[in-house]
Amino acid sequence: MEILETASTFAFPDERVWVVGDVHGNAGWIQTLLPAMRRYDPSLRTILQLGDYGFDHTGAGTHAVDFWAKKAGIERVLVTLGNHEEWNHIAPAQDDRPGQAIRVSNVVWLLPRPFRFTIGGRQALSLGGASSVDKVFRTPGKDWFEDELITEEMENAAIAAGVADVLLTHESPVDVAPEVLAIIASNPDRYPPDALSISAAQRERVQRVSDAVHPALHLHGHMHTYGSIDLDNGRRVLSLDRDTRAGNAGILDLKTLTFELLPHDLRRR
Repeated sequence: MEILETASTFAFPDERVWVVGDVHGNAGWIQTLLPAMRRYDPSLRTILQLGDYGFDHTGAGTHAVDFWAKKAGIERVLVTLGNHEEWNHIAPAQDDRPGQAIRVSNVVWLLPRPFRFTIGGRQALSLGGASSVDKVFRTPGKDWFEDELITEEMENAAIAAGVADVLLTHESPVDVAPEVLAIIASNPDRYPPDALSISAAQRERVQRVSDAVHPALHLHGHMHTYGSIDLDNGRRVLSLDRDTRAGNAGILDLKTLTFELLPHDLRRR
């Protein structure tokens, strides 16, 4: 993996940013989504991507991200890594640069686990990773890697630096929107019990981090549904949907911590 630049933290002035859920290496979706973003609000410069980015760092998909980002005026895509990533390349690159975000294209930055930065005056904490409940259908070392998991060390490091205004994860916490709870309860794809058990343990890790850092807003992907919930403790948890679906992207106002979905009909123009 070619590393073009590294950074130990960021401090960006953006008061409003795009947030995007899983994209799964879908270059066609990027070709649809980023022009729609440009039409809706050409002033935004940053995308916070919530994992399952899924593009081969040397492939046509990454070139598509760079191309359409330039057209849309996007200067940076900050990726909170998911489970379906090229961990065989990412993990060694991150191990060689502990705590460093790495830039792998003109605009794409892969964030370490954990990673703290400032944007719009807000303290943001990124903690990537999740469990692949579909690993029974995958090949270890080819399209499934143990490095996907959030470890105890990562959990402890995320907690150690204290509170954060915004928490960005791929995996969901335990306290989630009703739409996410329904998917977990129904197991529509009939994933096996052992995979579900590992996934539940990962959600518990994320929940412990959330309980410790007290984010006003927690954004996550992974569950392939859009939904939000306002918790009794004053925190809000928001799940973004996957590529091609309504609920995959929207605008986060960092002053108010409110979220506005990108209208789905705009993407079909």
